[in-house]
Amino acid sequence: MLEHLTTEQRNNKTRNLDEMTTEEILQVMNEEDKTVAIAVSKELEQIEKLVQKVIASFRKGGRLIYMGAGTSGRLGILDAVECPPTFGTEKEMVQGLIAGGLEAFTNAVEGAEDNEELAVKDLQSIGLTEKDIVIGIAASGRTPYVISGLRYARQIGAATGSIACNKGAEMSKYADISVEVETGPEILTGSTRLKAGTAQKMVLNMISTASMIGIGKVYKNLMVDVQATNVKLKERAKRIIMQAADVDAETAERYYEAAQGHVKTAIIMILLQCSYEEATERLQKANGFVRRALQ
Repeated sequence: MLEHLTTEQRNNKTRNLDEMTTEEILQVMNEEDKTVAIAVSKELEQIEKLVQKVIASFRKGGRLIYMGAGTSGRLGILDAVECPPTFGTEKEMVQGLIAGGLEAFTNAVEGAEDNEELAVKDLQSIGLTEKDIVIGIAASGRTPYVISGLRYARQIGAATGSIACNKGAEMSKYADISVEVETGPEILTGSTRLKAGTAQKMVLNMISTASMIGIGKVYKNLMVDVQATNVKLKERAKRIIMQAADVDAETAERYYEAAQGHVKTAIIMILLQCSYEEATERLQKANGFVRRALQ
């Protein structure tokens, strides 16, 4: 079946790749990479539907679970681990599962992607419920581990989505919303860590960012739920307050301390000139949306 997948076909531009100069290789890679954003743009309607599914799960108290093997699995984990520091989420809220477990993040685990039982065990180990959403990621769109995970998720009533880089992907049959970004043949035949991987990263960026905006994790274009876990991030938090409330550094720091290190609360206290208690109450009633809390 591999010969029918566009991601496995040979790229006519690079049939003599081993004879090209370094400059020529880089040039053709750059040219091919330019096509990825265009391919993603053709799936924006589906990506939007998938984002709405994720937001719906979050509002029910559910989680976003990525599942993949190899590069696809690693990209899901990468997107998941960036959510807590960027958006102040609990680490369980967005998770990435990779065939073969965390060992497979740095080392290939032979046969893991073909293990359907492993997918079910992985989802059971995190206590998957009907409130959650599972998004399968596979360039080929036919990875058994991912399909098995989507099938199990559906059985227990969880929402499902998929991200593939081939049209008519097998795993799309098991997804409520399927995203099929056709990136075409790679410059190195079958090496889907290239264009396909780039496309998957772009789509994952869209899903997590737009979903977090949708549940109030952003004010204007600022990361107001950033977790200040080190000196750099504490300074970033204060700078966000400065930008959001249009105040100087001294004022931002004073309110940051008064708000017990909570950026959103500090912004509301400054803009409404209210107490910590009132700002906290307003934010709670607004479900975490700063703009609503200010009204």
